[in-house]
Amino acid sequence: MRVAAIDCGTNTIRLLVADPDGRGGLVERARLVEFVGLGQGVDATGGFAPEAVARTTAACRGFARIIAEHGAGAVRFVATSAARDAANREALLDPVAAILGPGARLDVIDGEEEARLSFTGALSGAGRPLDPILLIDAGGGSTELVRGTRAGVVLQAVSLDLGSRRLRERYLCDDPPAESQISRARAAVRAGLGAADIDLETVRTFVGVAGTITSMAALTLGLRVYDRTRVHGARLSLDDIGRVTDRLLSSSAAQIAALGPVDPQRAAVLSAGALLVDEIAQHVGSTTLVVSEADILDGIALDLLAGATPTPS
Repeated sequence: MRVAAIDCGTNTIRLLVADPDGRGGLVERARLVEFVGLGQGVDATGGFAPEAVARTTAACRGFARIIAEHGAGAVRFVATSAARDAANREALLDPVAAILGPGARLDVIDGEEEARLSFTGALSGAGRPLDPILLIDAGGGSTELVRGTRAGVVLQAVSLDLGSRRLRERYLCDDPPAESQISRARAAVRAGLGAADIDLETVRTFVGVAGTITSMAALTLGLRVYDRTRVHGARLSLDDIGRVTDRLLSSSAAQIAALGPVDPQRAAVLSAGALLVDEIAQHVGSTTLVVSEADILDGIALDLLAGATPTPS
């Protein structure tokens, strides 16, 4: 069965159309990303901005055409942090339901389900990791930390109410941010980690997914044009993460976009995301961060193929 998965996040909306590979994995038929900024202002207002909804539904119309062209037999649309926080979420879900049609499943998932799907997807592209594994999925509105095993067993999972857009809008208001703003943002991340009940210090494999981390890897590799094949499997030391974070925090969004592999819309929030990743990596310690291009989108598709019952919030 061919399936279509849509991950509707705080910064981006992404599509994956895939077939089963017969070995428990995926054969990719189409993969797209659009920067829609759905979470614009949600942290401050508690609701979706009409222009953000318009950008997101326009992307969904394009995705619907691609899904139809590929003849996917099952479609699932998953919305995460921004939709969890928005009081007017139906302003998004109603038009998306009409665009994707009655056969599509639409879910606003909770942090636990988001963590599980991210872990499932990341494991599909992680080779043979050593247990225990720690996954970091650094998003725009929230960050999922999942500790588990390569057999797919989730031992611990937390969803931090911290992400690149949320940190940018709350703390890093200048461009580039002032030192005082950086200090407050770091303190907020440390407080969030301190309140999270998860062991970050005894992991043997540290895996990172999502656009903040893949962009940090591309910059560390010195890429002028983003290359998914080179980013997947890249290894970032604690020093690598610290250097690229310092570079981003001392640069404006325009300067970050000019570096080459970072989309201009991601450039506006990338320094905040990097700060978040840097703080978490410091808590993990010496373990190298392995970058994976397989993430929650792959997890949604694998769930569809397995016929698993998703858990909406």
